[in-house]
Amino acid sequence: MKIPVIDKEKCVGCSACVASCPKKVFEIKDGKSNVVRPNDCIQCGTCEKVCPVGAIKLEEK
Repeated sequence: MKIPVIDKEKCVGCSACVASCPKKVFEIKDGKSNVVRPNDCIQCGTCEKVCPVGAIKLEEK
């Protein structure tokens, strides 16, 4: 099973992942994206595709 992992150094808090995730896995906290519901992830990869700075990668849990 893969879950999204966020590189906090790269994340600019644009909310693209929040807006695009069909399962609402992400939330913005303290100006950065956070994975708040990793078990709800359906591994669609949309978050990786929409992140403008490449801060999100799906990785094996």
